Amino acid sequence: MKAAFLPDRGVVKVSGEDARNFLNGLVTTDVAKLKPGEGRFGALLTPQGKIIVDFLITEAPSGHGGGFLMDCPRALAQTLATKLGFYKLRAKVAVENLSESLGVIAAWDGTPAMQPDLAFADPRAGELGFRILAPEDLAQKVADLIGADLVDASAYETHRIACGAPRGGMDFIYGDAFPHETNMDRLHGVDFDKGCYVGQEVVSRMQHRGTARTRTVKILLEGPSPETGATILAGDKQVGTVGSTAGGKGLALVRTDRVADALLAGLPLTAGGLSLRLADPDAVLKANKQSVA
Repeated sequence: MKAAFLPDRGVVKVSGEDARNFLNGLVTTDVAKLKPGEGRFGALLTPQGKIIVDFLITEAPSGHGGGFLMDCPRALAQTLATKLGFYKLRAKVAVENLSESLGVIAAWDGTPAMQPDLAFADPRAGELGFRILAPEDLAQKVADLIGADLVDASAYETHRIACGAPRGGMDFIYGDAFPHETNMDRLHGVDFDKGCYVGQEVVSRMQHRGTARTRTVKILLEGPSPETGATILAGDKQVGTVGSTAGGKGLALVRTDRVADALLAGLPLTAGGLSLRLADPDAVLKANKQSVA
């Protein structure tokens, strides 16, 4: 088993007697059902349904003061705390950015020998492993405790990309992407049965009408990797953008209808003059056929 401290992740805490209902009325995931030792994937959206910040969230046990801990991009932790504070109004909640004292460890390729406090299975996909919230100076101790080798964060990046889990700022732009475009609906990040939340009408409409034409897909690289943000071309037509890459694999944000047309026409895909191909072209063709129908 491997474990890595992720320096790009931060932690925001929401506590107080109204914390559960407060969060549940704002974010895409169902916080009402959350328990200590469990995790959920979600996001805070704009009223127009675009992602402000995505996060993994767990409930802290009473021994750690209770409340809810949100594992989010460290660069956006204060943004998340400020946005939540904006919505607080008279709710009895406290919002704190704990990123200076509490960090995030990812563990994968095995099962922990024991589950530490503030640990939970990554809710997006089983192969992504586990998350453990702990200070950076305890990373080695946590790795020893769960029976894992402590490795560099770049190893987790390679694993994340191979698993097809998008990362904001690399695979999509915060404030400019809908949950469906980043596959949050497929990675258990949107609860379509819960009540209202900010941006819910737009997300529900995209779900029921099947109007999501832009999706994050896995790509395979033949040789050097194009730069993140490079335009993907089919012939001379723009069909998408390259996201993060590692180990001959990558993620890309593509217009599935345009890529499907290119596949049917036998046009090669390139980015920055470098060849690439879809890891699962049949899935794109099938999805496009269903959306047209």
